[in-house]
Amino acid sequence: MLSFSRLILLACWFGAALFFGAVVAPAAFGVLRSFGLPNANEIAGSIVTRSLSVVNIAGFLIALLLLVTIFLRRSSAGRVSFIVECICLAIIALSTGVGHWVIAARMRALRAAMVLPIDQIAMDDSRRIAFNNLHGYSVNVLGLAMIAALVALVLMARSLRN
Repeated sequence: MLSFSRLILLACWFGAALFFGAVVAPAAFGVLRSFGLPNANEIAGSIVTRSLSVVNIAGFLIALLLLVTIFLRRSSAGRVSFIVECICLAIIALSTGVGHWVIAARMRALRAAMVLPIDQIAMDDSRRIAFNNLHGYSVNVLGLAMIAALVALVLMARSLRN
């Protein structure tokens, strides 16, 4: 029962992260841009930032919980599988933690320092360049967490079958 609950919990987070990346973020930017608003990116960015914080904090907490409970489960999985699952869960916790408390925090600070909406900041402005770079890092760490979650899900499902 514990193993199944762990699998469902991680699967729910993975689904939320996938839905966020594939649907929520692109939809927020696409819909707001379609209205031709002068600050569409600023508004969409605010929506995405708030949504991403939920995904990141949930991923961090779920990964920590699963790391704690991995020692309570009975599994016929081998030692290598156990170690890889632990590594994957640690990657999820680290990636989502860094994504939220380091990268997103720096992005919020840059947006505040810009004073004007980001749409009105020149593309060659050093703050805009730094913001765009941080955005790329944010996408990468969430992607890494999702890949680690997928590997952990496969390992958890395999151990349920045994």
